[in-house]
Amino acid sequence: MTATPVFAAGAAGTRTNVMDYDQPLVWVILLLMLFGMVMVYSASISLPDSPKFANYTNTYFLQRQAIFIVVSIMAGLFAFRVRIETWQRIAPYLFAGTLILLALVLIPGIGKGVNGAKRWLSFRVFNLQPSELMKLFVVLYAADYTVRKQQFMHQLTKGFLPMAAAVGCVGLLLLLEPDLGAFGVIVCIAMGILFLGGINGIWFGGIGATLVGIFSLVIILSPWRRERIFAYMNPWVEENALGKAYQLSHSLIAFGRGELFGVGLGGSVEKLNYLPEAHTDFLLAVIGEELGFVGVLAVVLLFYWIVKRSFDIGRQAIAMDQTFAGLAAKGIGIWIGVQAFINMGVNLGLLPTKGLTLPLMSYGGSGVLINCVGLAILLRIDYENRVRMRGGRV
Repeated sequence: MTATPVFAAGAAGTRTNVMDYDQPLVWVILLLMLFGMVMVYSASISLPDSPKFANYTNTYFLQRQAIFIVVSIMAGLFAFRVRIETWQRIAPYLFAGTLILLALVLIPGIGKGVNGAKRWLSFRVFNLQPSELMKLFVVLYAADYTVRKQQFMHQLTKGFLPMAAAVGCVGLLLLLEPDLGAFGVIVCIAMGILFLGGINGIWFGGIGATLVGIFSLVIILSPWRRERIFAYMNPWVEENALGKAYQLSHSLIAFGRGELFGVGLGGSVEKLNYLPEAHTDFLLAVIGEELGFVGVLAVVLLFYWIVKRSFDIGRQAIAMDQTFAGLAAKGIGIWIGVQAFINMGVNLGLLPTKGLTLPLMSYGGSGVLINCVGLAILLRIDYENRVRMRGGRV
């Protein structure tokens, strides 16, 4: 849409300039994607020197990321044109359909495995990661569920347990892939929306403690997850630094080299096949090495802006009795905020290593595409808020 100003009458008869959409938010989203594309190119330019990527050109990942961004923007423009009322109506079907896709991933010959994990469906031209779809659709489903069950939100059996069963099914499928990181994000989204929707505080606290126990039990019963936790707690022991904490130790070295202003764009040493997955999960480490603390701080502030605007838009929608739209907007903020926090925490050694990408920035088609669609829905909520404030009809 063009940034055509629309004039609305103020309370005192003055005329106020109201934009059709949140233009600063659009620019922040585009800036993060373009900045991410530059850093993906910087982080992947030396990968062809490795035997694993010997058949790739130096610009392979840059070209694909550019294509992903163009397709994602087109998908976002399409999603923006869909009314929020329509998203609410189809939310349960989107959730159920994605649940089926998560099951298909586990079927031999259909699901595609990478590094021991089966998380993708291959369509030859591109790979689809259903867990990325689920992050968005659980936002819409949880928001719709909260609206439908509003009168039962203080009850355990009718309010919480049906949603817990749905998220439990998602969690079971994700743990079989395995993808504990995505499951953690989805649980945070669902719990966050239920909390904002008015679930009983005592039940919420008890459920939160139960989830912590479940995650702890999953880690304790999984030897390789347990080893990763121990390595994370002491990454500089030689056995850990050369084993389970190899990525973490090199990520910390990258941040240490970057100091305040970095070594300069393109000057990273760790990306020269020392830091694995530098263009995906550990993109922030390359940013920290090349652009220093200043570059990392800029990324943090841009994500903070998105999360803040999500909650502002959500509060505005709820104030106009658009509860689904308000909860969906806040849910999108929780999703982007939690995933960015986990990725940054992993890169900085604050959290154990998990395979979560940095939203909008890391290399990958599914992630960028779904991020754009989710943020387009957020912009649509804001657009409908502005139309209603002008007294118009959506």
